[in-house]
Amino acid sequence: MYAPRERYTTADFDYVLPRDRIARHPAARRDESRLLVLDRATGEVRHRVFRGLVELIPAGDAVVLNETRVFPARLVGRRASGAAAEVLLLRPAAPLPSSHPSSEPGSDRPGELWEALVRPGSKLRPGRVVEVADGFRVEIVDTLPGGGRLVRLVTELPIDEALDRHGRIPLPPYLERAAEAEDVERYQTVYARERGSVAAPTAGLHFTPELLDALEARGVRLVRLVLHVGAGTFRPVDVEDPAEHRMHAERYAVSAEAAAALNEVRRTGGRIWAVGTTVARTLETVAGEDGTVWPGAGWTDLFTRPPYRFRAVDRLLTNFHLPRSTLLMLVAAFGGYENVMRAYRIAVEEGYRFYSYGDAMLVV
Repeated sequence: MYAPRERYTTADFDYVLPRDRIARHPAARRDESRLLVLDRATGEVRHRVFRGLVELIPAGDAVVLNETRVFPARLVGRRASGAAAEVLLLRPAAPLPSSHPSSEPGSDRPGELWEALVRPGSKLRPGRVVEVADGFRVEIVDTLPGGGRLVRLVTELPIDEALDRHGRIPLPPYLERAAEAEDVERYQTVYARERGSVAAPTAGLHFTPELLDALEARGVRLVRLVLHVGAGTFRPVDVEDPAEHRMHAERYAVSAEAAAALNEVRRTGGRIWAVGTTVARTLETVAGEDGTVWPGAGWTDLFTRPPYRFRAVDRLLTNFHLPRSTLLMLVAAFGGYENVMRAYRIAVEEGYRFYSYGDAMLVV
């Protein structure tokens, strides 16, 4: 419908969103969200309800799910002065070498050292401590490139238990509220399995166990992989040329079983449906030029933006993303820039709910 351009600026991915379109709480039921369906070949837009997705996916196709689980990565505590402080854990870090000036006996135990973001950054320099609870503190060990921190979690409990007891769900900042009881369940997919994300793969939040069962009963193959979502997913692109943006790296794993299932689906004429940009990035990371999916694990900093050519993904299910974000650029690369930006304008006009707890978009 539209001829793709060879070059886009970050401003090309801006759009106006009224504040009341941001979904600050989830829908009453996961599968009652609205679903905007965009035909990328024609630009046609249709309006559905998410639970009707099962009628759109034919038998023999594969739906790919990201099984990552959000962990309670937000730690709120006090500095020595008594003033409030906050630590957002990102991921476990490699042990410090014994020659490092901040090293201490026992400090290289796995799971104690983490990369993190802190607030207020000007007050939390190396050597400072944040007291989270009795018997649980965070020591600031070092400053990392980009303003992050290397921190040590000091607790007598196993790390996961300490985080479950004292950590909080790290809701996106645009929700402008603290986590509530409902978020413990609803900011998690029903198929979440492996801890490691600081943000949910939000396209999957709409699925219910009943909907997944209905897909399998229809003859649709459910395939699972893992990509742990990092805090960089919230960061807008702040350079004029997207090519100059430094993409954050995220940890992924695709099993041999998952790769074989997807290659079999493709061999027999089926299509691959990616549930979310995290799945799309992972599949494109491990796919060959011919679309063959290879098993593997590692870190991906793949930045898919127009005019990127997708190799492994045939259909994309996603939420509505922030302006000027790498996520919106990925969707535009898949659906076509003009198509996607027009669909966003329609979604705003039609009252769709945006962002993590918002409605869904399907690009076919």
